[in-house]
Amino acid sequence: MSSRPEAGDSAGRKGAEGVVPDPAPGAAAAPSSGAPGSSSAGGGSAVLADPFVPRRGKVSIPLPGERAGLSALPAYLARPPAGVGPWSGVVVLHEAFGLNGDIRRHADRLAGAGYLAVAPDLLAGGPKAVCLVRTFRDLRAGRGRSFERLAATIDWLRAQPGCASRVGAIGFCLGGGFALLAGVRHDLSATAVNYGEVPEGPDSALAGVCPVVASYGAEDRAMRGRAERLEQALAALDVPHDVKVYPGAGHGFLNRHDLSPRLRPLEHVAGLGYDEAAAEDAWARILAFFEVHLRS
Repeated sequence: MSSRPEAGDSAGRKGAEGVVPDPAPGAAAAPSSGAPGSSSAGGGSAVLADPFVPRRGKVSIPLPGERAGLSALPAYLARPPAGVGPWSGVVVLHEAFGLNGDIRRHADRLAGAGYLAVAPDLLAGGPKAVCLVRTFRDLRAGRGRSFERLAATIDWLRAQPGCASRVGAIGFCLGGGFALLAGVRHDLSATAVNYGEVPEGPDSALAGVCPVVASYGAEDRAMRGRAERLEQALAALDVPHDVKVYPGAGHGFLNRHDLSPRLRPLEHVAGLGYDEAAAEDAWARILAFFEVHLRS
């Protein structure tokens, strides 16, 4: 099956509630920040007439049970560039930097490949540092507000008229840990874990997990040994999987952080940084894996 939807349908049809409307035919679309069909890797105006420009915008996900007073979770939705679906859905889970341009680019890339992608802001609702600590604490504990928000996002995505019955997840660093556990708890068809945490006692913690594609950097000191732990657990559980460690790559090798020149040396010292060769190979594996387990 082709990963590109049919072109020719008019843009701006309703694929999900709350999406920022698409521009009128012939108008310039919003900058795509390097998504398929954009005029340059750094952004720029992409023309809506290009059939592979994802339709995208901000959405709000209701949080009826939220105890912190936040009634709706801000998120970013990217729809495939043509047609009205249904498309398999993917929840895109951000790293510690939150829902930023880099994560939106990943959602756009998935939309360009024919998936309905939504990226929730798990850090919304308070000072970012406080929310970040709480979110990491939730991940370690395996419960808490962050998991409630993740569940609300998955339920919301499944309820959208453009979403097919199959839903998956992809996560980076912090989000990678959540994506892995989502694969246990939410009847996902596939999940992509990029340098994400693996729970202790994975043979029991990951029982029932969906098919997993995972990528780690050999130079990632923070995630040392996680790929091996995950590989062994998935093999023992007889779960379809593809786990790969990239020589020379560090933490965050799939993420472009767009730091100022003054801060880039700090990224190198911390062992972070985008690695194009590793990133493109990882994306090829992710999309191939999703094609088999999520779209088919």
